[in-house]
Amino acid sequence: MIRINYDLTPATLHDSVKQLFALSGEKIHRLQNRWNPARGTPVFTIKGEYTSRGWTEWTQGFQFGGAIYQFEVTQDEAFLEIGRRNTVDLMASHITHVGVHDHGFNNVSTYGNLLRLMSAGMIPFNAWEKNFYELALKTTGAVQAVRWTELTPELGYIYSFNGPHSLFADTIRSLRALAVSHQLNHKLMGEMDRPISLLARLLQHAETTARFAVYYGEGRDAYDLRGRTAHESIFNVNDGAYRCPNSQQGYSPFSTWTRGLAWILCGYPEEIEYLETLSDEELAPFGGKPQVISRFVRVAEAVADFYLQYTPIDGVPYWDTGAPGLAYLGNYLDRPAEPYNEHEPVDSSAAAIAAQGLLRLGSYLKRTGQAEQGARYYQAGLTVAQTLFREPYLSTDTTHEGLLLHSVYHRPNGWDYIPPGRQVPCGEASMWGDYHARELAVMLHRAAANQPDLRFFDIRFK
Repeated sequence: MIRINYDLTPATLHDSVKQLFALSGEKIHRLQNRWNPARGTPVFTIKGEYTSRGWTEWTQGFQFGGAIYQFEVTQDEAFLEIGRRNTVDLMASHITHVGVHDHGFNNVSTYGNLLRLMSAGMIPFNAWEKNFYELALKTTGAVQAVRWTELTPELGYIYSFNGPHSLFADTIRSLRALAVSHQLNHKLMGEMDRPISLLARLLQHAETTARFAVYYGEGRDAYDLRGRTAHESIFNVNDGAYRCPNSQQGYSPFSTWTRGLAWILCGYPEEIEYLETLSDEELAPFGGKPQVISRFVRVAEAVADFYLQYTPIDGVPYWDTGAPGLAYLGNYLDRPAEPYNEHEPVDSSAAAIAAQGLLRLGSYLKRTGQAEQGARYYQAGLTVAQTLFREPYLSTDTTHEGLLLHSVYHRPNGWDYIPPGRQVPCGEASMWGDYHARELAVMLHRAAANQPDLRFFDIRFK
């Protein structure tokens, strides 16, 4: 169980955030100078160098989005140039990629962050550039929403790259693409010129995920623990019936792959912030604003409580809560995670994603009058951040291209590098882990400076 430090504040982590961005800048330049885009997209490191791994193209937006975050904090325009130029030169295919469920990862991280900075006056206003980013975001949300499996007129989901039968937990974070497209007043047009609401699809996907990918301790099956999550939910596309849980990257359908849980923990609180900005009238067709937000809060609190209970005291989880080697680690939840153990890897990337969700959920509860519960989650998020922003997780070796060490990609497939003399993966980084460490650090940097919260949908111009 996480041992929450209630003495932490964003200000107390200022030096750690400063060090992170100092190291981050060197690593961005190193990768930018070495990487040939013709080789594909960097995914994770092997022996300290980023390499590609073909599965789906979902990490390039993290590469250039990380440079944009680096500029946001440091104001070093070399990083803005890296983010801006590569977004224009290399990201276009991601906008119209009809084969993935990852539009929110790739395109909101790049086009979205650039538009957000322009709307905030942090980069110069340029009408052509603004229109370019807006068109990209309108398109990416619509293309994402086309990957649709309808279960009932009120229920459906954006299906994963596995096919129309497959709902991934990850996709909850990609709902950002639908949100920004809807915010820019865009509609998906279907057969016979039928307008399809992107907001409706966002809410229906979120509800389907809430019903089938998240457990609430209500006896759904023999492994129904409140807050546990399934990576993949399988449906019969002939009649819309739910068939079973599954896991692509976790240990089993009946254990919890912790990065899948982290995506849900991050995605629902982030969307709560977006839903708060919508009018009562706009959410009335979906049961009303209070009911919609209450449903999102229920999901977020359940997975947050599970994360707090089934993660070691320093806030970094092992890659799956049911991984068989954990049995050899004894009371592993009662001590800090051990990235160099010989039985099961930890996943720092899951911690970086989850920490952001804990901060956002805690902030929401505190500003809606639930101070004690909100402080519990918020301080837990700070506790996780404190662990990640120092060794052995923060990579201080300038020859290592990764920023956040001890990240895991696909343990069942054996894709992660195992150093000589070790039994499990350790010591390596991933694009999503590095990006979310930077995103978490931007959140804390803004909070320490009493700046407004980092919100993906702050893209409107006054």
